[in-house]
Amino acid sequence: MGFVSFRHFNRTLSPWLFMRAFMVIIFMSVAFLPFAPSTLKAQDTAEDTDAPEPSLPPFDQWLDELRAEARSKGISKATIDAALGAVVPNERVVELDRKQPEFTQTFEEYLAARVSPVRIKRGREMMVEYREPLRAVADHYGVQPRFIAAIWGLETNYGSFTGGMNVIQSLATLAYDRRRSDFFRRQLFSALQIIDEGHITASEMKGSWAGAMGQSQFMPGSFIAYAEDFDKDGRRDIWNTPVDVFASIANYLKSHGWDDRYIWGRSVRVPPDLLPTKGDLAQETPPSSCSRALRNHSRMLSLAEWDRRGVKRLNGEALPMVEIKASLVKPGTVADQAFLTYGNYRAILSYNCSDLYALAVGHLADALLSAE
Repeated sequence: MGFVSFRHFNRTLSPWLFMRAFMVIIFMSVAFLPFAPSTLKAQDTAEDTDAPEPSLPPFDQWLDELRAEARSKGISKATIDAALGAVVPNERVVELDRKQPEFTQTFEEYLAARVSPVRIKRGREMMVEYREPLRAVADHYGVQPRFIAAIWGLETNYGSFTGGMNVIQSLATLAYDRRRSDFFRRQLFSALQIIDEGHITASEMKGSWAGAMGQSQFMPGSFIAYAEDFDKDGRRDIWNTPVDVFASIANYLKSHGWDDRYIWGRSVRVPPDLLPTKGDLAQETPPSSCSRALRNHSRMLSLAEWDRRGVKRLNGEALPMVEIKASLVKPGTVADQAFLTYGNYRAILSYNCSDLYALAVGHLADALLSAE
């Protein structure tokens, strides 16, 4: 049946009947149009995305719900009261989270600032001072003392700067904020568990604005998984007990694949046209972890194969004939400056997913070898 003109309806029907007929016509017209549910769903999603975010609940209300969840997880009321009783959002923490500066230093500038003569000298002194506990930890976990000391030095300048912000307040602020609330909420519950187990009091739990704690700068989740009570006093004390700090760092590295038969890698000389991510050196499969750093590396080849491709030690001699695979990376601005990195390098990346950080740890560890 064909459609009847609106003019005909207007002449022959009352206004009420006209409106009913009009709605029927509209319904019939839409009903026979092609229908694509996926398109409508995409439009709905786009509208939802563009809509203003609902306002946050009042902090006190949010905190009450968090306290109830903490109790359901077995955290004692005494710990909850001590840690959360007077907590309020810290706007400075949100500001730092929103405005983290982009990294602009070159590799050479980064290395000069972090592996300075002062830090090397201090590191050698600390390795002499703590020779016995470092060696005991190294023997137990299979991680060379100089690498433990190098991470200690890079993270907190050998324990001299661990951050002075209240970890609970920082984590509560970031958990309340929307940007990464799920992650920081988990970290906050881990922090409450640490306090509840008696490793540190709420008031003494100090760290960075993002919640990294102690001389090893562990997030609370990493503390739960890797911190160690090496002196067996019942507390995993990464704040004030050096041997626990050393053991926690070593345990972290060992748990991420560290092998003390090898070093981190080495500085090498390469032909100018040898590019890590080009041609047959490019990785066939993107890295599944720490892709931010490892995407700049070549695929793994044996040292013998790298030697055949013209890669040499810095003094021009052939690479050592060791049965180990390595990837090539060229982070600097000098054309022929490059590094072959081994499996241990990836363990360092698990601590901080940055080539500049991992290379700094490796260079500092090399500089501390004489004190080992």
